Amino acid sequence: MYPKSGFGHAGASGPSPREVGRVAARTTYLDHAATTLYPESLVRGYFQDISRNVYGNPHSHNPSSRLTHDTVERVRYRVLQHFNASPEEYSVIFTSGCTAALKLVAESFPWRPPTESEAGSHFCYLTDNHTSVVGIRGLTSARGVVALPVCPQEVEKRAKDEAGGGEDVICQTPHLFCYPAQSNFSGKKYPLSHVKGIQARRLYPACDHHGRWFVLLDAAAHVSCSPLNLQDCPADFIPISFYKMFGFPTGLGALLVRTDAAGILKKTYFGGGTAAAYLSGEDYYVHAANLSDRFEDGTVSFLDIIAVNHGFEALYRITGGMHNIQQHTFGLARYTYMLLSSLCHGNGRPVAQIYTEGQFESPRTQGAILNFNLMDSHGQIIGYSQVDRMASLYNIHVRTGCFCNTGACQSFLGISNQQMRRNLQAGHVCGDSVDVVDGQPTGSVRVSFGYMSTFEDCQKFLSFVAECFVEKPVTVDHVRLEKLKTATAASRGINEDPPIKITNGEICKVGEKEKPSEASLTGFGLRESNSHGGACTLTNIYIYPIKSCGAHEVHNWPMGPLGLLYDRSWMVVNGNGVCLSQKRVQRLCLIRPQVHLPSDKLLLQAPGMDTISVPLENNSQTHTSHEVCQSKVCGDRVETVDCGDEAASWLSDFLGQPCRLIRQSPNFTRDMKKRPSGGIYVTATASTSLSLVNEAQYLMINRASVELIQKLMSSRFEHMMCYSEYNVISRFRANLVIAGVEPFEEDNWSHLIIGNTRFMVTGQCGRCQMVGVDQETGTKTKEPLMSLMACRIGKVSQKQLLLVHVL
Repeated sequence: MYPKSGFGHAGASGPSPREVGRVAARTTYLDHAATTLYPESLVRGYFQDISRNVYGNPHSHNPSSRLTHDTVERVRYRVLQHFNASPEEYSVIFTSGCTAALKLVAESFPWRPPTESEAGSHFCYLTDNHTSVVGIRGLTSARGVVALPVCPQEVEKRAKDEAGGGEDVICQTPHLFCYPAQSNFSGKKYPLSHVKGIQARRLYPACDHHGRWFVLLDAAAHVSCSPLNLQDCPADFIPISFYKMFGFPTGLGALLVRTDAAGILKKTYFGGGTAAAYLSGEDYYVHAANLSDRFEDGTVSFLDIIAVNHGFEALYRITGGMHNIQQHTFGLARYTYMLLSSLCHGNGRPVAQIYTEGQFESPRTQGAILNFNLMDSHGQIIGYSQVDRMASLYNIHVRTGCFCNTGACQSFLGISNQQMRRNLQAGHVCGDSVDVVDGQPTGSVRVSFGYMSTFEDCQKFLSFVAECFVEKPVTVDHVRLEKLKTATAASRGINEDPPIKITNGEICKVGEKEKPSEASLTGFGLRESNSHGGACTLTNIYIYPIKSCGAHEVHNWPMGPLGLLYDRSWMVVNGNGVCLSQKRVQRLCLIRPQVHLPSDKLLLQAPGMDTISVPLENNSQTHTSHEVCQSKVCGDRVETVDCGDEAASWLSDFLGQPCRLIRQSPNFTRDMKKRPSGGIYVTATASTSLSLVNEAQYLMINRASVELIQKLMSSRFEHMMCYSEYNVISRFRANLVIAGVEPFEEDNWSHLIIGNTRFMVTGQCGRCQMVGVDQETGTKTKEPLMSLMACRIGKVSQKQLLLVHVL
């Protein structure tokens, strides 16, 4: 009878006491459906983050603003990853909460009032919906749109085997169906398959009305303790609140919008940052192209959004994932249900009337919520206000009333519409303490569990009920209890959800690594095809295994499909998963990674640090939690794999801030943005896939061009003569260094050949800040940076680098 609780990865009955130290030992918190408790490590990590970093308004373009923008975008990806969705499938719009997300849909949905020739839109919702969903009716009614409440049983009972057919090709009237993934009243979980059923017009009411049906899945209650996989239920709109998941931050939610449905949302108001262009003196306005930018009026609550990242970190670190949370909380709720429903007064009458449609058989159908009213030994309802007051004396925190869900309250308590009006006339309004009118309850008591709940919480609550509300001697209906135990055991393991499988970039066991091209770079002569027989020499080859870290010079190196083998295959990210570069952290250039092919190791070296190694290929045994993650490089989304705690600790110690080493996922591809202008030398076998480089597979520099730039700089700054030629060349961080041609001659090349390999020139590099970092000392040199930027404006503008890719 002891509940199956604890988290599978740790075998504990709950999080460490250090995470909830502010909750005294005598406090029993059972209102997690309202808000869960935040772990103390979440706020500690958040405080350290905002104490170390400067986060500016993301609408600006200075370094602190770019850091904020990149971090916020990282959190968007983290949200989608949590729900097994990709940025191509969904957009994340941050709002002030779940209610604000619902209001956004209501105001932007293209409602059509009925006309003489065509039926209008329908706003349909389950009666077991939160007030925030039913409240959409206030807007639709004013627009002449039909509001259709649907009893939960009708959805499948009145379903049809096939949808209407060809009429829908002509009729595109938009309709919206709203239902909760989990009832906030009873904890009942509604089938997620309803999403596809409504969209395909197989289920009621969609099967009775032509047009295009969209589904809003209210997931706020569900996602606090259960996984949600959007691959299985591709709802069009999903509102969530983060405080229900993490406890902190409050006042922040999100609306997830499916890409296929995004185009129907029509925005009228445009606040700061939502317009691509507008005129103040004329009715002219062009909305932002990006959906999130278009619907996030003004500046988003960026510090709160940054806190969400720490929420995910804490949640996965403490629990191991949502499947573990679901099993833990359901086990506690099931145990409490079994005991409370079997508890009897001394005369044999039951103590509680529990409002549930099932018997807590499976977490697929029931969440971690138990809703009930207590009864005295004569079978009379004990008002929920009395239970609430007594619970407070025992420092037990519960929720009472109708929980902003009048429909479910009426259904379970048997309150008619006429009785609801009479109760109002008797002075009862939502949220008050009028708990019984004419002997009938107006609400109930709700206890709900979260991942911080423990078995002791269940025991204290049950002991409280037995001590305060049971006529002695306390008895238990053992026949019922055994029947519940048998029924639960029979269903356990059959209907439970499988663990979440992250399919988007999932790490799988692979065979031998892909063989690189037979071609390799060495100190061959190099011939430019458009010159008159002129030739130059490839003098140096560099790879940069870790993006923005030091160079590793090689002499004979294989080429792979992404460029030089292992070039920019790794990168360093901060605690929020945002890529670190020398623009922000100059000390990165002092890290000198080396690729040692014979041992299949990447060696990390830096001044004052012991050398450590990382496997060249992915090894799942070395990874901790969150193996697969998403980051941004030059505006592009990239999927990456974490390289483990040892490398993270080494980098954090050297750079003086929390950071991790990640590498590009082997099954993720990212293509170049730039394309050759004429396309003459592009073939069907040409590879344009990129590693973690910014724009192209290879960077090439002409030694003579650098010498000319150095000469121009030294004419302005005498101390520039102190910098060696290697020092200046190293700032351009090129893969290929050539010599033997005139300065900037390469600017006119269309392609070049090294050995038997043909390369096509694709453009000039706009590098401007990295060249101002001395790659030997890790310090900024402001005067040379200014001089180089001045050169770009002058005659030699942007001629110092070429971007090339192999054909």
